[in-house]
Amino acid sequence: MSITFHKNNRIVHMKNETISYIMEVLDGKYLVHCYFGKTLRKYHDNGQDYFFKRAYNTNNHLSIEHASLDDIQLELPVRGRGDFRIPVLSIIPENGIEYLDLHFKEWNILSEKPKLPGMPSTFGNQTEVETLEIICEDKIAKVRVYLYYSMFHEKGIIARHQRIENYGDQIIVIRNAKSLSLDLPSQNYDWISLYGTHAKEANLQRFTLHHGIQKIESVRGSSSLQHQPFFALLSPKTDEFHGEVYGFHLIYSGNFIAEAEMDQFGKVRAQIGINPDTFSWQLKAGDVFTTPEAILNYSQHGLNEMSQNFHWLYQYHLMPKQFENMKRPVLLNSWEAMYYDVSRDKIKEQTDLAKEAGIDLFVLDDGWFRDGLTSESPIGDWKCMEFKLPGGIKSVAKLVHDKGLKFGLWFEPEAISQNSQLYQQHPDWILYVPSYAMVEGRHEYLLDLSRTDVRDYIVHTFDTYLKDGDIDYVKWDMNRPLTDVNSQLLEKGQKGEIYHRYVLGLYEILERITKTYTNVLFEGCSSGGARFDPGILYYVGQNWCSDNTDGFDRVAIQSGFSMLYPPISMGSHVSIAPNHQTGRYTSLDTRYKVAKLFNLGYELDLKLCDKHELDAIHLQISNYKTMQELVLNGRFYRHDTFSENYQMWSLYDPKKEECMVMIFQKFYTPLSARGLFKIPYLDSDVNYYEISSQKIYGGDELKNIGVSIPLVQEDFHIFELHFKMN
Repeated sequence: MSITFHKNNRIVHMKNETISYIMEVLDGKYLVHCYFGKTLRKYHDNGQDYFFKRAYNTNNHLSIEHASLDDIQLELPVRGRGDFRIPVLSIIPENGIEYLDLHFKEWNILSEKPKLPGMPSTFGNQTEVETLEIICEDKIAKVRVYLYYSMFHEKGIIARHQRIENYGDQIIVIRNAKSLSLDLPSQNYDWISLYGTHAKEANLQRFTLHHGIQKIESVRGSSSLQHQPFFALLSPKTDEFHGEVYGFHLIYSGNFIAEAEMDQFGKVRAQIGINPDTFSWQLKAGDVFTTPEAILNYSQHGLNEMSQNFHWLYQYHLMPKQFENMKRPVLLNSWEAMYYDVSRDKIKEQTDLAKEAGIDLFVLDDGWFRDGLTSESPIGDWKCMEFKLPGGIKSVAKLVHDKGLKFGLWFEPEAISQNSQLYQQHPDWILYVPSYAMVEGRHEYLLDLSRTDVRDYIVHTFDTYLKDGDIDYVKWDMNRPLTDVNSQLLEKGQKGEIYHRYVLGLYEILERITKTYTNVLFEGCSSGGARFDPGILYYVGQNWCSDNTDGFDRVAIQSGFSMLYPPISMGSHVSIAPNHQTGRYTSLDTRYKVAKLFNLGYELDLKLCDKHELDAIHLQISNYKTMQELVLNGRFYRHDTFSENYQMWSLYDPKKEECMVMIFQKFYTPLSARGLFKIPYLDSDVNYYEISSQKIYGGDELKNIGVSIPLVQEDFHIFELHFKMN
């Protein structure tokens, strides 16, 4: 890695073995983007734009003839001075005029990557990441902006954020503070992002970028089921293995906006950050505001390389270090076996069978604290109902531990119901707007996490259950969006801060708990994938993809999330058939194959399984444990297939000795041709042995011809191939 300065400190060139990022200071004032892409040996100042005389434009007293801020690739774009495209920063001073003119002041190479106060961010030592700090300033508004660019060694990754300082003596209000802006040259781009809803998360959408602004966002208080805080711009012919990709991902768990604007000249500005529609921040004299971190990810070899960059970054430079190389326990979750009707006898029955099957961890889901059998029963007090579980959670934990299993417990710590004791004692602890009827979600309201007393209560609750070491795993759920977003403690001028303060409060709670109980494996969940984002992954060892456990639907859901997250971070459970969410019947073997390349678990009533099925589950778990090293450290690929009726995954050993392949035939149709499925990354000079068929294939054959599979007369059939170097 290197950061070098040229032309009397006017140009900076950041580069590693994969990428270059180049910026220039124009006329000693404006920070201009010159290039981001495949690494360059040296920059010879040949990226300067040629400008033309245009009517109805401004010139801004620039030294370049006919140049205008509305036609320059800016690193820190603001409105009011002639750039009419989307701004990355908007500030209102006490005079009420939204106006900024930020000039370059200096740049510095930092000795270490800065941490973000109160927020998650990627990390790395001096040999792994190098950071450039750029300072810009408006001397009239007395606003100083610090831009950070942290480049990781070898990978096409730059972590970005900004810090805004009020060094004047008046209060200013930030109305928009995104985490990054990137201006790209005029060419054709496609847009991809992941959209969805509950039980149908992470669906890929792709379309041609057109003139105007295209955006996705969340205003729900969390990163949301509807849109992942991610998008990518790519060349039109890009596929899984070929083509140029610029990926953008926000390490944040609240309201966000991700947008791209193609201007009148065909240039594109891409931005991602906190959603300005639900945000303002009062910055008093001497105060500083820091944006969340955003990841800028460049691939010159298609979507798989983009994904593997994200996988590497999040597994080794974001998730808690203790889980980086830890094989996750195979778990049995009680939800679909018991729902709210939990009992000690049922737990004993399930754990007896779980032990015989080879399961490592039993998780007691919702119901243990409720005095009834529905979601209308109180939530928020977190006291075990001993008429259901005599002796309480400590007794259950002992029962499970005595069988040689680990024990996990479900919480929804942000939720509170009106019929709880906590609400009766502290009605002011919830988010609500005075004089209006409160809006329920799942018979719940939400605690105001911006309050110190609320955060202390939640931490105390976890201390009560975790301090004695009875619990090995916590499933942290959150089952409704934010409404009635108001805090009783914030003043009138700070009401626009509540959404962000809620997220900061969540992060503080997670920081305090997870740093105290480092041996507890936390799993993030929010009605499935409503808060599956990099911000949560900073604190937890895994995340729940979706409440939909149907094998057929899970193929699409897990493919979508694999765009961004390593397999070991994604919980995938084998459930009962017919499936509880969709009513679809699939075989036990099929359900296992969908889950086995990820973080395996079971979510079913083992009492409903016959001996043949229990024996099969035992064999599945035994098989999975032989390949957990591959799941933990392998490279996950999605493959382009000859037909939309097929989907293909593979997991490749980093030692390049073996490869697991899953090919999914969605539906039987007589119109299907004989399919050939290529594995383009294998070694051409090596032969591979396929275990089930006992056939030998040349690596060059698998790359260029592919492997064929028969047309099977059934819907949703899975072909599994396991290649080992011969």
